[in-house]
Amino acid sequence: MRRTDVGNPDYFHKVVDCQWACPAHTNVPEYIRLIAQGRFDDAYIVNRQSNVFPGILGRTCDRPCEPACRRTRVDGKPVAICRLKRVAADHKSDISARIPRAPEQKNGKKIALVGAGPASLTVANDLMPLGYDITIFEKGPRPGGLMRINIPAFRLPEEVLDEEIGYIVDMGVKMKYNTPIDSLKELLDSNEFDSVFVGTGAPKGKELVIPGRYDSDQIFIGIEWLEAIHFGHVTSVGERVLIIGVGNTAMDCCRSSKRLGAKDVKVIARKTRKYFKASPWELEDAEEELIDIVENLQPVRFVIEDGKLKGMEFDQFKSEEIDGKLVQETIGRVILECDSVVLAIGQDNAFPWIERDIGLEFGKWDMPVVDKDTFMSTREGVFFGGDSAFGPANIIWAVEQGHQAAISIHQFCQGLPLTDRPPKGQTLASTKMGLHEWAYSNNYDPASRQKMIHVDLPVRFSNMTVEVEEGFTAEQTRKEVERCLNCDIQTNFTESACIECDACIDICPVDCLTMTVNEEEPELRTHLTAPAVQYDQALFVSGALKQTGRVMVKDENVCLHCGLCAERCPTFAWDMRKFVLHLPYAGAPVPESTVAQKEKVSL
Repeated sequence: MRRTDVGNPDYFHKVVDCQWACPAHTNVPEYIRLIAQGRFDDAYIVNRQSNVFPGILGRTCDRPCEPACRRTRVDGKPVAICRLKRVAADHKSDISARIPRAPEQKNGKKIALVGAGPASLTVANDLMPLGYDITIFEKGPRPGGLMRINIPAFRLPEEVLDEEIGYIVDMGVKMKYNTPIDSLKELLDSNEFDSVFVGTGAPKGKELVIPGRYDSDQIFIGIEWLEAIHFGHVTSVGERVLIIGVGNTAMDCCRSSKRLGAKDVKVIARKTRKYFKASPWELEDAEEELIDIVENLQPVRFVIEDGKLKGMEFDQFKSEEIDGKLVQETIGRVILECDSVVLAIGQDNAFPWIERDIGLEFGKWDMPVVDKDTFMSTREGVFFGGDSAFGPANIIWAVEQGHQAAISIHQFCQGLPLTDRPPKGQTLASTKMGLHEWAYSNNYDPASRQKMIHVDLPVRFSNMTVEVEEGFTAEQTRKEVERCLNCDIQTNFTESACIECDACIDICPVDCLTMTVNEEEPELRTHLTAPAVQYDQALFVSGALKQTGRVMVKDENVCLHCGLCAERCPTFAWDMRKFVLHLPYAGAPVPESTVAQKEKVSL
């Protein structure tokens, strides 16, 4: 195999599994170490550089980082990354002075953002400090989009939204509330803006058109119903409620039903739990609130008697896994009694305000055709991001797409090619402080994952705005931060210093190191101290060692970053170095090829 290029930022980035899995690539290990040191302000700022909304996402994120966490390979439970993010947000002091500011002198470019959701707010966050004049058109009376109107206050308090959105709006963004855009053509024809970004989300709930659907006023669309609750238009619900669907919106609907007075709430799923779209912790929270989750039922009709909803009839299935696929057999029908039904079977985009004759193409599912790298549509200067670009996803995806769209908008307004993206960078700094001392905690802590404390059921049901999760205590935080394995502290090997004494191989607790004759990758993987059969992460392969010509090979997939190899090495051939990924944002230096191209064009 070729010698590993550790100068490529993606190599060590991929080793930091949590950061690699996060769409915004938040530096998770670094902010956890800062929390461990009680440096909550610094931890918050590290978070905010990439995910923009630490307090919001510390309560609502879908946590793609946690299934990737290397800790699961040790004791089966990931570090509570998301909840530690909330710790930083809840315990910081006034950090307003550390938020980027917009310059008094603008750069002469005006940008229109349609919708005040997380994607648009991220674009504004990135472009305002560069001197852009930003106007956000929002159809509602307040910013936040679906974060505000579709996530119940018992999960996401209003004051958290106001604070974090305020950091962006207070830069000087021009907010046009209660101002829906009814015609994109008119907005573009006004020639007032140099670029337009569409971040309107996926505001349309999917319908379930079966017999009886329009014969009762007690059948609701999930996201519309949650919005009505938010604005106080809905204050009660029937005692027996059926929620159709098992996504995260369905979980918000069923839990909201309990707070509106429902006594018997059932969530109806067509498939088995393995195939549910809701996050496992969302399901656990719902079941803690005594909500029944019923599997293997498919709606057939609404049961209406004398104009009143009495129940729903379902096909009932028997399910089994055959060759890894779910096979369902209809075994009969069943009627479940109910007084209200909430349909939470998905969301769609809705673009009736975008004309189809303005050079903006639409494709499958009537979605705009959007470049996945630049986020520009087929109409030059019109960009999309978040749910409006590629369909419903979590907030963190909208944030990352907002970052990328901001880069493109900046490139577009400066006359640079959109495809020339600012490059990533990295730094590697030694953490060695003494012979056997490192600037990080490298002892394995056997503590189990901490359980979030919830308020008692009677208290949480008393008010729609009582936050269920109380947050980690100081003792819980102390224990949880020590569970992190510091995967960003990388083993750095200097082959010229190696004397091939095998000390590192002898001491490695997981047998991830081998000195061997170099071979093609399939053969090399089988000849390691512990055969590396998983190809998820690359092998580290050194250059030829000076005494025997062999190579040092490391299986990154199982390394615990304990640093014992570096402690044992008598020649300092191994070192533990902190890897920091430098992510490009709007305004970052452009590659030389782009600069050359721009100069050529200007000539």
